[in-house]
Amino acid sequence: MVEYQILNSGFFYADGGAMFGAIPKSAWIRKYPCDEKNTCRMAMRCLLVWNEKHVVLLDTGVGTKDLGKLSFYRFHELCDVSLQLNQFGFSPEDVTDVVLSHLHFDHCGGCTFFDETGDLRLTYPNAKHWVGQKQWENYLHPNRLEKHSFRESDMLPVQKAGLLHLIEKDFDLFPGFRMSLYDGHTPGQIVSFIETANGLCVFAGDVIPTSAHFSTDWLSAYDIEPLLSFESKLRLKQEMKKRNGFMVLYHDVSMCSMCLCV
Repeated sequence: MVEYQILNSGFFYADGGAMFGAIPKSAWIRKYPCDEKNTCRMAMRCLLVWNEKHVVLLDTGVGTKDLGKLSFYRFHELCDVSLQLNQFGFSPEDVTDVVLSHLHFDHCGGCTFFDETGDLRLTYPNAKHWVGQKQWENYLHPNRLEKHSFRESDMLPVQKAGLLHLIEKDFDLFPGFRMSLYDGHTPGQIVSFIETANGLCVFAGDVIPTSAHFSTDWLSAYDIEPLLSFESKLRLKQEMKKRNGFMVLYHDVSMCSMCLCV
């Protein structure tokens, strides 16, 4: 039996115009709030999944290192995901797999940390770290629009330790846990489909980051290839309608998950 728990790793602020792209503020403000600076508060929700053989963490949040360089985003109320594991009887060393939807710093920054001596360490030293092949190539050779979204300190230590595992096609981590590849926001994103006692749980990362983005043509300006993002979102919604599940919303500040069965 698979069990799961949504973990909140903290919050940050993103420009509303960037989050909703070509959608007028008069439309998106009715679905998602902003402050006087036109910035929207965003969550970073990770997912812990476990059974008798696996302890899996889906995304790791921004982590705790080098946040001064990211001051524009005003990260706040940060919660170290690795410290939350003990609530469920696990330690960071118990994690068998880390599945990363993609490698933007707000999704994978928690894969590493600086210890008390200033050395860079792996947060989950025994875990296989799963990444889409195209996403890894993009991480190593980023386009000009994404290059500031990737940090060497987040993932190169994982590769050096031999814990990086790449997928080129849909892949079953174990029966009832499937990783599927989607493009658009960034190449080679992993969307995870997990069969639970409560039904199909989908962890979609930034394919559908908030409930407001559930509308197929509501695309973020952060989406590198908007048409592919549109097609990916449509494909995911069709899959969810067919399989009757619910989705964990990584960035939605007020809604942890939503049902996509209608």
